[in-house]
Amino acid sequence: MPAEALPAELRRAIVQIARTPRLLVACDYDGTLAPITLNPEEARPLPESVGALRSLASLHETTTVVISGRALRDLATLSRLPAEVHLVGSHGSEFDIGFVHAIEPGPRELFHRLQAELERLVLDVPGVTLEVKPASIAVHVRRAEYQAGRRVLAEVHRGPSTWEGVSTTDGKEVVELAVIRTDKGEALDFMRHQAGATATVFLGDDVTDEKAFARLAGPDVGIKVGEGESLATYRVPEAADVALLLAFLLEERRNWLYGESAMPIERLSMLANERSVALLTPDARLTWLCHPGPDAPAVFADLLGGPGAGCFSIKPNRNGLPLGQRYLPNTMTVETRWSRLLVTDYLEPYSPPHQTNLVRVISGEAPAEVTFAPRPEFGGVPVTLVAEDGGLRVVGTSEPFVLRSPGVAWTITSDGQHETASALVQPSPGNPIVLELRCGSTELDDHELPELQRRDHAGRYWADWASKLSLPGVQTDLVLRSALTLRGLVNADTGAVLAAATTSLPEDIGGVRNWDYRYCWIRDAAMTVRELVHLGSVEEAEGYLRWLHGVLDTLAGPEWLHPLYTLAGTVIGAEAVIESLPGYAGSRPVRVGNLANHQVQLDVFGPVVELVRTLAEARGGLRDEDWRLVQAMAEAVSRRWNEADHGIWEERHTPRHRVYSRVMCWVTMDRGVTLARDYGREIPAGWEALRDEIRSDVLENGWNEEVQAFTTAYDGTDLDAASLFVGLSGLIDPADERFQQTVTAIESELRSGSTVYRYRRDDGLPGGEGGFHICAAWLIEAYLLAGRRDEAVELFTEIVSAAGPTGLLPEQYDPIAERSLGNHPQAYSHIGLIRCANLLAAG
Repeated sequence: MPAEALPAELRRAIVQIARTPRLLVACDYDGTLAPITLNPEEARPLPESVGALRSLASLHETTTVVISGRALRDLATLSRLPAEVHLVGSHGSEFDIGFVHAIEPGPRELFHRLQAELERLVLDVPGVTLEVKPASIAVHVRRAEYQAGRRVLAEVHRGPSTWEGVSTTDGKEVVELAVIRTDKGEALDFMRHQAGATATVFLGDDVTDEKAFARLAGPDVGIKVGEGESLATYRVPEAADVALLLAFLLEERRNWLYGESAMPIERLSMLANERSVALLTPDARLTWLCHPGPDAPAVFADLLGGPGAGCFSIKPNRNGLPLGQRYLPNTMTVETRWSRLLVTDYLEPYSPPHQTNLVRVISGEAPAEVTFAPRPEFGGVPVTLVAEDGGLRVVGTSEPFVLRSPGVAWTITSDGQHETASALVQPSPGNPIVLELRCGSTELDDHELPELQRRDHAGRYWADWASKLSLPGVQTDLVLRSALTLRGLVNADTGAVLAAATTSLPEDIGGVRNWDYRYCWIRDAAMTVRELVHLGSVEEAEGYLRWLHGVLDTLAGPEWLHPLYTLAGTVIGAEAVIESLPGYAGSRPVRVGNLANHQVQLDVFGPVVELVRTLAEARGGLRDEDWRLVQAMAEAVSRRWNEADHGIWEERHTPRHRVYSRVMCWVTMDRGVTLARDYGREIPAGWEALRDEIRSDVLENGWNEEVQAFTTAYDGTDLDAASLFVGLSGLIDPADERFQQTVTAIESELRSGSTVYRYRRDDGLPGGEGGFHICAAWLIEAYLLAGRRDEAVELFTEIVSAAGPTGLLPEQYDPIAERSLGNHPQAYSHIGLIRCANLLAAG
């Protein structure tokens, strides 16, 4: 039978509870897993139910248990349930996980007395049997003549049931007498505590199961099997329906946990305007959008939680496969094509502050299905949708949301918490369907400009900017796409730059290395806008430096600069976990915030001074405010350069004296001295001496004779790709044998075919990671400095081949599984691609 055979309300409840972080699935045995039989010894569980329970038990953060009135030994023998499924017998007095009530001498004596009396009562009554358990005895009358059975039950209730110390539990054609307290409700609570469950499903058919139903609350789901009064909220007719229900729960739970249809990361395309970003799948599903800004909570988090976490999809009614997806040339407008259908998506630039306008145009001749399922606050806010003449209004959120969709007839459904709107639309030549998602607005009125004119404005916003760039002759189109991507990560309101558009896309599929990159790192942002300056655009660098000045104005001194800030320039809140989201392809936890905010990273000052130097060269002059920034960075270095730190990779354990961090401190002082000389500024006292002291420190302590390379830090023999900057920065001549040997050592230990790993050491976190595109770019630059151009070209070709079909790169690449990893699109990766293309083009 299909899942649709289950009641609709029950299906909605199962869908909802399948998304709980830690699920406990508990059920009775007789009449639930196994159909009731005349002979209790013949009650076998349905194979479909056993298979579903076993599969549920194998899922992450999912526990299954059978709680039965049968003795544990008999339950295990009869059910033959796999070891993954926990068993609780005797109504909760016997646990297979080691928790068994001890019977004291007094209850033990009472038990023997009880057994003798019950044996006397049932003597010579055909069909009545006793089931003797460790702490209780059940009297079964199902197989006895009806009146004889009633007589025995009555005698039991008049006699032994009244004895002090005996507790009685009545069931269907059975009464059980125990010398210790037994209660399925208490057993359920014990298992819930053991599993740390955030929600519980309990299924049962007997009177004894009501004690378990009585313990359910909040998100829990109770399901009664069969007839009779019950505290359970839902009901199914028989054991066969239990098998169907468990299979449906398994499917929903598995899909939620592991994202079985998770789209390859590199295939996602980014939409952007001057203050927002969004991600589209290759089949035109809006899978990620945050509001009121990229570092705000998600409205659509399908990327990390499947469709139930919020999505906005458009597809042909007959499920045709898309023919392709592309950016319109020189823009951030995306077209997704089917044979008779075209979906065009863009975020409008020039929108009012704190407002995000997404325009989706459906054109062609084929009917299309539209599903609109906003889930604000990562799905934490229940959503109600109200259909009006101009479209849909989202009700119940702190931020207003509307979807303008004139003429579209919506059908609104609910899963018990959120509402979803769906529609079938029919575009025709010359009459496209225009949908406008307006986040931060209550207006459903028509826009003052025609859609085609607005689309043209959005395209020209990017094309006009791109036309001013000076692009290399190597991979020109891909470099342009990288430049547009970097520009899309820049916030025009503040000048801050996103490190990436997403949070928690994994470095290890199914692992815990999932970080939030939706913030402005001092280092990453400086490197991003510096690369745009190299291409001929300086406005992003100027905006970023204004932002950085604003941040410095809030500090007691530049040495107190945090590694990262919000786009608004404020300190990031505590790192938190969104437990309601399963993560991309089951990679948990999903994090918001970033603990790196509290780390010491002494390399951040060097990239800022490098940026000022590059900007001054592009302008032909050094501005006073930029010189003050250089002085501030140098001041910070002078106060802290010889401290241990967490470094560029933000490792979450003991700080070390890292080679890369010291090199960047040297860069700060060296470029500061160079700027002063080149632009007629007085070199502050001590700068040159400090520069030389830091260089000597690196050469003396960073070089390791044992491995014949500059290592990660002064205290070990492990290698780090970032140590290549000893030569890339100019601290030593690239022709120096020590640099050449470092390149060879890093190539040998950290390169794996098409990519380069950061390091191979134990960094205190479980699981692995992929190679980093930025590290591969550094090795390409090192190859070029070492005169190894063929190898540089080969590795650059590998980076290019890892880009998605629309030219975007996430953070990492796994050369073994041949898949992309990490947040997407990643600024570092596109920085590396642009820099390598420029270097290769320069010869």
